Amino acid sequence: MARTFRPLVATPNDPILGLQRLVLGLVMFPHAAQKLFGWFGGGGLSGSYAFMNGMLGLPAPLAWLAIFAEIAGTFALLVGFLGRLGAAAIIAVQLGAVFLVHLQYGFFMNWSGQQQGEGYEFAVLVIVLAVAVLVRGSGAFSIDRALSPADDVGAAYRTTRVGY
Repeated sequence: MARTFRPLVATPNDPILGLQRLVLGLVMFPHAAQKLFGWFGGGGLSGSYAFMNGMLGLPAPLAWLAIFAEIAGTFALLVGFLGRLGAAAIIAVQLGAVFLVHLQYGFFMNWSGQQQGEGYEFAVLVIVLAVAVLVRGSGAFSIDRALSPADDVGAAYRTTRVGY
């Protein structure tokens, strides 16, 4: 396996990490499906682009990049292939959502229907789960794990551990 590819797929056989990745992918799937297919009340590709480009004022290339990042990142998390890149894409999209949309509404989501929009608490949870995948990899039950030779996993894990 090429040296540059190894760190992207190397991951411990950690079932909790695998569960985190899978749950994050499942939670993000409806959001990606809104953008890709127009499911769950979404606008599909054209509606999502119109919102990001028109309402948010993102330049066309960034709007398309954000849409692609959420869709590709979600599918990468679901199957656990290049999960670190998928997690990075989801983090970038959520940070953009916080700063462009949700920050003005405060922390809390609009549970009571009293505010004009949704706060950023959902994005914080998504970002934290994605950071775990970004740092440690896709974990068990993933294509990345299947591609991780036993000798590579320990080295990748030691070099990506944070704080311990």
